[in-house]
Amino acid sequence: MKELSPDEIRSFQQERGLHVTGELNDATLRALEEARWKLGDRSLYLQSESMMRGDDVAALQSRLTEMGFHCGRVDGLFGQMTEAAVKEFQKSVGTKVDGKCGPATIIALLRLTKIVSGGAPGALRESAVQKNRGPALANKVIVLDPASEDYEREVVYDIAQRIEGRLLALGASVFLTRGANNNPTEVERISFTNQSNADLLISLHVDSHENSAARGVATFFYGSDQHGVHSIVGERFASLVQREICARTDFLNCRTHAKTWDSLRLTKAPAVRVDLGYATNESDTDRLSRPDFRDTIAESFIIAIQRLYLSAEDDAKTGTLRISDLRNAGIRR
Repeated sequence: MKELSPDEIRSFQQERGLHVTGELNDATLRALEEARWKLGDRSLYLQSESMMRGDDVAALQSRLTEMGFHCGRVDGLFGQMTEAAVKEFQKSVGTKVDGKCGPATIIALLRLTKIVSGGAPGALRESAVQKNRGPALANKVIVLDPASEDYEREVVYDIAQRIEGRLLALGASVFLTRGANNNPTEVERISFTNQSNADLLISLHVDSHENSAARGVATFFYGSDQHGVHSIVGERFASLVQREICARTDFLNCRTHAKTWDSLRLTKAPAVRVDLGYATNESDTDRLSRPDFRDTIAESFIIAIQRLYLSAEDDAKTGTLRISDLRNAGIRR
């Protein structure tokens, strides 16, 4: 691989939905390796140790999904659900059923893809699952993921506890990925969330920047323009959180963005990351230091969570719904 300039690295990171640093960090190196592979370059199969990953796997998943074969999220990782979808496809076209995407399977895929278009069944399936869970929070499992950098750990952990208390009062099951003093790795946090069978993951952060003028709140959900996929529920929840926080506080609105970070990409449940201001901006840190402001942030999250599960006809305008309204409507239990 040729040596890339910082500008080329930044362009690649931007295109792939990564943190734009201009540096060849681990995430960028993994993405560069994945980008090498196009569907047909190699046989794809379930490995006993680490999963095969690459753009070819994502292309395979996308094609299978378009034809109605459920392989889970299009994440570029060849796991058990992808293998099962390949087997179902192989059965349907009469090729050898071994779960391996070799030359015969790829030829059948390419031939059928030209004449079959299934829309966006993956997105429809995700929306249907969310809708079928109903509006009550009593049967929902919410995982809160407070970040652990020194400049943010106390603030986001405190806000996570405020969110946790309100969710518990409304009957939800709540798990935090860390305690007050420990710092699990990103892999451990993802594994914990997936093992919890979460309905929703909320990752809480405070950003920082070399320019002290940088300020405001931003939300992120899983999405990849490269592969034409995104989390429908994640995008909706990110938008709800962003709108509720901006309607109830004077945070600058830095909007919602699609990213491919592992915390969003590898979490099975809809996942959203929220950057609550900048630790390097004096006005943002002043806001976050106030207990009443942290309460407002926590209540914004609760309302956004509830609005996610309300049907369109039962929803309310941004910034108008209150926690007491949820109890009065009988949505607590």
